[in-house]
Amino acid sequence: MAEISFEKNTFKKRQKSMLGVDFRRMFTSPLFYIFAGISLVMPILILVMTSMMDGQVTVNQQTGEETVIEGFKNVWQIIGSKSGSEMSMDITSMCNINMMFFVIGVFVCIFISSDFRSGYCKNLFTVRSKKDDYIISKMVVCFIAGAIMLVSFFVGSMLGGTFAGLSFSLDGVSAFNIVMSLLSKIALVLLFVAIFVLASVIGKNKLWLSIIVALGIGMLFFTMVPMITPLDAGIVNFVLCLVGSLIFATGISVGSYYILKKTSLI
Repeated sequence: MAEISFEKNTFKKRQKSMLGVDFRRMFTSPLFYIFAGISLVMPILILVMTSMMDGQVTVNQQTGEETVIEGFKNVWQIIGSKSGSEMSMDITSMCNINMMFFVIGVFVCIFISSDFRSGYCKNLFTVRSKKDDYIISKMVVCFIAGAIMLVSFFVGSMLGGTFAGLSFSLDGVSAFNIVMSLLSKIALVLLFVAIFVLASVIGKNKLWLSIIVALGIGMLFFTMVPMITPLDAGIVNFVLCLVGSLIFATGISVGSYYILKKTSLI
């Protein structure tokens, strides 16, 4: 009599299946394309609008103080500033690629919250997947989505700079530095995605709670982004961002796993 054997459901097979499901859900959902489109259009609008307002004078009606609006003088200002630059609160330092980390945070929270609101998570954990597989898959998929959004913002910046007639001159930096700066920011996406996944499993089907927690914790790490991913970044910056993100993301994802394991799925 022939023996009946069952194929072992290994971690590799489970993860491959989970990733396949998540990638299919993401790339067939309008949500991803909406956020990717926003990432592309946002820098175009910022550069064109600020160029139109550049040099305009506003007057405080109470004090009579005049303020001159200064726009972007160079396309690369929307990508970052050189190391050693003073921190300021003007439009060029606030409306740049770094704000995309918060846009990515909103995307992650919506993407994961929909799993809990629809009951998908309950069915998933009951019949086919483990919670650690879920966390890892969401980390990978959302990291890819975040990286695509940053690249979309970069492409939009090039288009916006062309439309606004801004300079593309490389003052004190090289094309290699700019590539390293962008890669460093992409490496940091992994750290921020880990934070946003943690916030999402805390909030579960409460999207408003997930977003508040995600943006609140993200603000604590946000100030380090311009310092370790300057426009004149090198290989050292990229390696530090990559290694640091891997270490912190691993620790944070463990926390997400235990929260998901110890709490209810509603």
